[in-house]
Amino acid sequence: MLREEAVLETLTEDIIKTSAIEGEHLNSNEVRSSVARRLGMDISGLPEASRDVEGVVEMMLDATQKYAAPLTKDRLCGWHAALFPTGRSGMHKITTGEWRTDDSGQMHVLSGPMGREKIHYTAPDAERLDVEMNQFLQWFNSDNSMEPVTKSAVAHLWFVSIHPFDDGNGRIARAIADLQLARTDRTSQRFYSMSGQIMKLKKDYYAILETTQKGSLDISQWLVWYFERLAEALEASDKTLSKVLMKARFWEKYKTAQLNERQLKMINALLGDFAGKLHSSKWARMTKVHRDTALRDIQDLIDKGILSDSGEGGRSTNYIINLP
Repeated sequence: MLREEAVLETLTEDIIKTSAIEGEHLNSNEVRSSVARRLGMDISGLPEASRDVEGVVEMMLDATQKYAAPLTKDRLCGWHAALFPTGRSGMHKITTGEWRTDDSGQMHVLSGPMGREKIHYTAPDAERLDVEMNQFLQWFNSDNSMEPVTKSAVAHLWFVSIHPFDDGNGRIARAIADLQLARTDRTSQRFYSMSGQIMKLKKDYYAILETTQKGSLDISQWLVWYFERLAEALEASDKTLSKVLMKARFWEKYKTAQLNERQLKMINALLGDFAGKLHSSKWARMTKVHRDTALRDIQDLIDKGILSDSGEGGRSTNYIINLP
């Protein structure tokens, strides 16, 4: 059970962070709910996931849980279609589940306001994509001469440089890198998140990619940067595992407590990445009940020893969870 919880925690963080790198902020409870359901875990009180969340979860789980399966065009196109279930990226209609066509011009990686965009990188023309991607896939599936972790870094850089899709190339590149890391570990159980570390240095990530893509064929700086983030991810796994152990101790202590669905939902939120302080009004808003009901739920948890009044009093009254 602890191992499953650790995998759930790591995958949830990885999925949230890989989307956040691209500026897309997913609901953490929806991600956790989707991952748990797909792993066959029963997590009470979590919401049903949206189509966008289900798509990125489907891609990441396919990459990490089926790491031994060959990487093919059909598989990559399936990931892409899952990422964009409506066929749109924001307000723009895009080609989904197929290589880009460049009907609207060359594929540029841009930043900055409209009319003053900065071109960071120009990807290969669409007419070259079949050749470029066939070469990439053949190398990824059959070339075992490269050290496995180095292959993960090279695959990430190579795929995102080809940029075969209209959108979502960064997320798919990181999924490919995670797939290769799972092959390296020879297990689908992940306890570290590369995307979590990349997100912390998002500007540096884009800068090192741009420098490498515009430079010579020397990718040593990218490799060093990637290995440093991997080392940090492995160190950060201690924090994840400690959090999982703390939650296990909490539920062992209160395993006989009679709790309703609202209380389970809020306790799971407090044991997760709860933002800000817990006020009765926030409880009422998050569980969609009247404030009087929220206060009864909270008082019941105080009586059971699960929550405590922070002692601030008045309008600032808020509550904290009692950790073992």
